[in-house]
Order: sequence, then structure tokens, then C-alpha cells
Amino acid sequence: MPQLDAVKLELVWTRLISAVDEAAKAIVRTSFSTLSNEANDFACVLTDARARSLAQNTGSIPSFIGTLPNTVRAIREAIPEAEMQPGDIYVTNNPWIGTGHLNDVCLVRPIFHGGRIVAYGATTSHVPDIGGRLRSTEARELFEEGFHIPPMRLLRDGVADATLIRLLRTNIRTPDQTEGDIWAQAAAVTLIGDRVVATLVDHGLADLADVATEIFDRSEAAMIARLRQVPEGSWSTAFETDGMDQPFHLTVKVTLKDGQLLADFTGSSPQQPRSVNCPFTYTRAMTWFVLKAMLLPELPSNDGIFRPIRILVPEGCILNPIEPAPVGGRAATGHYVPVLIFRALAEALPDKVRAAPGSPLWMMSLAGKDQAGQPYAGTLFFNGGTGAGADQDGADSISWPSNISATPVEVAERTAPVLIHRKVQLPGSGGTGRHRGGLGHETEIECEADGIAAVFVTERIKYPAPGLFGGGAGALGEVLIDGKPANTRMQQTLNRGTRVTVRTPGGGGYGSM
Repeated sequence: MPQLDAVKLELVWTRLISAVDEAAKAIVRTSFSTLSNEANDFACVLTDARARSLAQNTGSIPSFIGTLPNTVRAIREAIPEAEMQPGDIYVTNNPWIGTGHLNDVCLVRPIFHGGRIVAYGATTSHVPDIGGRLRSTEARELFEEGFHIPPMRLLRDGVADATLIRLLRTNIRTPDQTEGDIWAQAAAVTLIGDRVVATLVDHGLADLADVATEIFDRSEAAMIARLRQVPEGSWSTAFETDGMDQPFHLTVKVTLKDGQLLADFTGSSPQQPRSVNCPFTYTRAMTWFVLKAMLLPELPSNDGIFRPIRILVPEGCILNPIEPAPVGGRAATGHYVPVLIFRALAEALPDKVRAAPGSPLWMMSLAGKDQAGQPYAGTLFFNGGTGAGADQDGADSISWPSNISATPVEVAERTAPVLIHRKVQLPGSGGTGRHRGGLGHETEIECEADGIAAVFVTERIKYPAPGLFGGGAGALGEVLIDGKPANTRMQQTLNRGTRVTVRTPGGGGYGSM
């Protein structure tokens, strides 16, 4: 094998990242639902032959860098490599080995070169419907939340498992859109495989083993060096979230010593009999994401960055529930993890942290029949303001930490039985401070069909986004139905003419005035 010098390493790694970026564009161009082609709720990842992350598409959901390699490992454990063949594609949506809830369908394709597996291409995408209850917090166990696909083969030699597809289509509300999105993912992982093989051929490489070793070792060393620049110590924080009947308690203790970091979430609320639990794979991914964003933002994500980081979450707590706990609304809890880390490290890294955002992500899922009497199921996203930082105001109405785009008005009206009357920023909703928090926004929606089931995922209706270092809290969010406060923890029925007003929370401010 030719020697892998620094220039060649950079050339190869850049091509691998370009491969997953190209795959992401393929999903946007070929997917059927707005969840992928408008909201950006998907990701593409390349791992080495041992399921360690090498490259992630640059505009994806940041948490999936931590979940998709876990999915690849689970596929390898469930299906012996000796049974895998070129052209195979495997599928699962198990929350504990996927992204944390059933709505995200994960595809994995082994990449062969020279008669052996040299890498894996993987994608995950939030499909428009997966059956079961609408995505709300009401479910009491996983079985209510939709169609569960264990790790299994989806395609062999380009031929789909017809029985699996028939079962899937029978159990969901929008079979054409969901199946179409899955085939878009299949095209994406196939493209990743083609580009990886072309890269190996062009650079005279038999596999990616040396490339992976260099990337991981150099990235690990870079993270250790950055951690050693932070004063050693232990820092703790805790806060309450809106919860259900009672608030939930979230806490973390971050310990830094000799270039190694431990995040310990012991003491957080126990798992709940409602759909707000966050599987460990998602908790870990969110922890990795925020630490990388703070400490090593300039380096592309890969497995080596996270080697100096350990995460402890007791089994049976809300951040590490035991299957079959309900997890459909896992973002309502998991999106608080980066906020915990920021607050814990505020003393040690005041210039790197930000005040709390007006999130977790807000969404309204609708299902029923549209104006033409055709079955409909879909989701509209709404974003609050982000928290302010040491050097800038918070961003207005931007999704953080999920990187999901708010649904454009024209797209919502084209794809859902709704009419948008108003969508405006909310002046004064950002927390005050030397730098103000980002603004929330108001959206007024009129239903244009009868008997539409609506469920909401919301937070910060009771507890506002706090500021940092004397900054003020952001404004609370609220949902009104025909002018009256709605219970967003319960499914609602909307009829023609019903008006829903969504006001998202503002982000916290940073620093005293």
C-alpha cells in the first residue's frame, strides 16, 4: 500500500466527506416528504469496517453523528458479515439502536471492495408516518408508537423484501410518501458506496484502515489537547422542565481531569410512563455534539474526537430508559442535554457557552383527510430563539440543537390542510442582557378540513429559557386553539375554520445590562 502522507490523508478524507454531502443532496432531491426535502430531518454517515464514524454530511442533524454508527454496530451484531453481500441494504427503526424513536428509519449498506467489506454507508430519515399513535406524549409504551422494524435486510441484488414493504405499507397512514422516502435513502447509501470505491481506486488504496487510524488518532489527540487547555475540576448543574403532571428534574456533573471528560447524569428523573423518555444513544449523541461544538468546532466530526469523553447515565432514568418505554417525544427531553452541559461548564468556559434556547424543538403533527378527502399525515415545525453568547445576540427563530428548518408557509399550505394567516417575530421575547436572547415567533394557522387529529410537542410553556451571567429569561411559549390555551400534552381535534396560534419561546440573554 502506498504510504499515507498528510496531503494524501487530507485528499482522501475530503472526498469521503464530499461523498456523504452528495448523498444528502440526493435525499433532498428524491425524497417524497417535506420532512427530508424541506425540514432537513435526516443525516448521512460513512463508517469504517468496524462501524466507527469517518464522515457525516455537513448540513445534517448534528446528533445523528452519535446515533448512526451505533446503528451500524447493531446491524453487524444482528447479521453476520459472512451473510452480507454486495448490494445488500439493511433497515431498522429500533429506538435503542437507532436515533431514539420509531419515526426515524435507518438504512445501512455494507461497502465491498476487493471482495471484502471496507466501510458502511448509513442514513436515517424522519419518515412522514410510522403508524401507531400520532407523535405525542400520550403513549404509555413503545408498542403504541408505531411499526417497529428490527435489524433486517431490505434489499438483496437490488430486489426489495416484498413482505416487509407490504407490512410497512399496511400499517401506516401515508404509504407512498413513507416508502418513497425510504427509497431515497436507499439511493443515498448506494451513492456513498460508489463514491467510496472510486476514492479507493483513484488513490490506490485497498481499504480505509490506514485512513481511519490516522483520522481517529489525530482527532483524539486534538480533543485531548483542547481539554487540557481547560482548568481541571468538577461542575454540576440542575433544573426543572415542563414535565407532565409534575416537572422533570435533569442534572449533570461534568468532571475534567488530565485531558479526559466525564459527564454524569445520575440524579435525573426516572423514566416516565409517557412518551418523553430519551434513549441513551440520543443522550450520548447530544452530549458529544455540544462538547465538540464548544471545544473543537473546526474539525469534521468523527469517532476519534469522542474517545476522551465518557458518559454515565443510570439505566431506568429519563435519559436512559429501558425498552419498551415510550420514546416518541424523546426530543422534548433530549434537547435539554446540551443546555445542561453549557450551564455546567459556564464557570470553566464562559466564552464558549450560551444561554438556554427557546427549545426543545416545537412541532405540530396532523393526521386525517385533506380537502380532497385523501389521507394525510405530516408535521409542521416551529422554532424558538436561541440563547445569547459572550459575543453575540441569540439567533431569532432558529432550531437548536436539532438544526431542523421551520416549515415554510407555502410548503405547509401546499402539503397540509391548513391556511397560514400570520407568521411574525415576537418583539421582546428574547431575554434581556448585554446580548439579548433570540426572538420566538407567532404562527396563526387555520384548519381547512374536518376531523383533523393534532398533537403537539412543546416545552418552555411553564419554565422559560434562563439567561446566563445576569441575563434575563426568554418569554414563555404558548399554544392557543380558537383563542384559548390548549393542553399540548393531549391530542386535539381540529375542524374546518379552527384557528391554532403557536407562539414559540424566546432564548435567554447573556450578561448584565
